[in-house]
Amino acid sequence: MNALSNTGNVQPGVFDAETARRDFPILARQVNGHPLVYLDNAATTQKPLVMIDAISDYYLHHNANVHRGAHLLSDEATQAFEDARATVAGFINSPSASQVVWTRGTTESINLVAATWGRANLGPGDRVLMPALEHHSNIVPWQMVAAETGAEVVPVAVNDSGEVDLEALKGLLDERVKLVSINHISNALGTVNPVAEVIALAHCVGAKVLIDGAQGVAHYPVDVQALDCDFYAFSGHKVYGPTGIGVLWGREELLDAMPPYQGGGEMIETVSFTGSTWNILPYKFEAGTPDIAGAVGLAAALRYLMGLDRHAIAAHEAALLAYCWQLAADFPGLRRVGQASQIAGVFSFLLEGTHPSDVGMLLDKQGVAVRTGHHCAQPLMARYGIPGTVRASFALYNTMDDVDRLFAGLEKARHFLL
Repeated sequence: MNALSNTGNVQPGVFDAETARRDFPILARQVNGHPLVYLDNAATTQKPLVMIDAISDYYLHHNANVHRGAHLLSDEATQAFEDARATVAGFINSPSASQVVWTRGTTESINLVAATWGRANLGPGDRVLMPALEHHSNIVPWQMVAAETGAEVVPVAVNDSGEVDLEALKGLLDERVKLVSINHISNALGTVNPVAEVIALAHCVGAKVLIDGAQGVAHYPVDVQALDCDFYAFSGHKVYGPTGIGVLWGREELLDAMPPYQGGGEMIETVSFTGSTWNILPYKFEAGTPDIAGAVGLAAALRYLMGLDRHAIAAHEAALLAYCWQLAADFPGLRRVGQASQIAGVFSFLLEGTHPSDVGMLLDKQGVAVRTGHHCAQPLMARYGIPGTVRASFALYNTMDDVDRLFAGLEKARHFLL
């Protein structure tokens, strides 16, 4: 068990998913004449009513711009906005709220680090390492900066089970490596990466480590201090919060040394035509009017999640996956893609003789929402020699009945397509 969680040392209680479902209004709707079974959580989770209410309350009673207003509404909006930042800091155990930078999501967070830290610290001959199972948003920004700086993006091999080859990583780690960028949990396969070990190995050669935590934060508690990473990024919409809001966490000394990402209001201290100076952290990276309501909504979602037994949730989600694998073992023609020793939240598979998009379409006709395709992980799909998979992904509100509905839908799809 890595530093992602301590679930291996805790005896969790039993999580009541049926009760939790009542907190998510959309789960009561019908799709194509069937009760909705939502299994596309790795793409975006559904939203609890307390989060929706928090955003509504902000717009109904407190809407104003933040930080510089001379009136009560601006004071209230600023307080809510900065309280949200403090909530995020507590959620990931940041030493300071000033290390929490608001972004639009994981993609912008990684682009921010690539464009600022990357341009300032990478040069010809330098290397950025990343496993071959990364999301495109953790590949393309580094390719863009490498093309500008003369650095090289080097993939780390992934084995047949969908796990990072640690021996291959060790063989690549030398003084040329300036950064290792790795996801906490693979969005395509659900592989839980040994990030604590990767961080320790990278630090031995002086490399920094960025963690794409888009999938990690929704499934387990995350402690950036225990992980000892240099950067951690995640999106609000994958952890029961709104779209369009995300977080970049970084070590204070690294953020201090990085140049601004964008120019404009809020990120400045002074402006003149002879030159400008920058604001303190975190505002140096937050140009323009921020997504205030998004921050308020994300904080409400995180408070909701922190109010639950997260170890029990992890055990519940693990039981859902185990049930999937049990049914899959007896299902004709079903091939699991990715069988790592530790998987969270994702059941990725192919149905022999069918195309993933056809399977997804037929499941939708039965009210079962899944995702199909390459899942923004084309290098990984090329590793397996496949165009994509069907991906069912789970959240705290999913139940064993949802798994039964998935496999009942697959049985009908199999008979229709074959």
